[in-house]
Amino acid sequence: MKKFLLPLLFLFLFLLESLFVQYLPEDVFGHNPILVPHFLFVAILFLTIFVDKKQGIIYAAIFGLLFDIVYVEIIGIYLFVYPFISYIISKIMQILQTNMIIAFLSTLFGIALLEVGVYEMNHLIHVTNVDFMSFINLRLYPTLILNAAFIIIAGYPLKRLFEKHAEALRVE
Repeated sequence: MKKFLLPLLFLFLFLLESLFVQYLPEDVFGHNPILVPHFLFVAILFLTIFVDKKQGIIYAAIFGLLFDIVYVEIIGIYLFVYPFISYIISKIMQILQTNMIIAFLSTLFGIALLEVGVYEMNHLIHVTNVDFMSFINLRLYPTLILNAAFIIIAGYPLKRLFEKHAEALRVE
């Protein structure tokens, strides 16, 4: 049963992102910022940080492909970016000490990389015509604030869950 806990958690977070966007009022802050929840990606990065680089990259590739299939017209953007950023975060964590503050900052850095990478890909293939400063003000800052709030709320429970998962992997 414990084998299915992790995929079910990631599937739940995948669905929660969609529900969050669907039920969040449009003018919640008055000036229509674009809030993009990356709850699934936060959990994947926490898995990469607190359990194992290999598992994090595998889950990142699987759910990146799923994200591309369900939400994006172009297959491959999230399939490439999720594992790539997970790999970068794993390399950063080899240098830095693994604690909640560093995990918080590294995860926010990963989300910023994700947002900028997807924006640049969309800008490159002319899917968006928003200039970079507008993107930063309308999407990047609100997205980072939203996901920072999610990390503050769910970060410690995720950390504990992944530490128990890592311990169970060591015992087997």
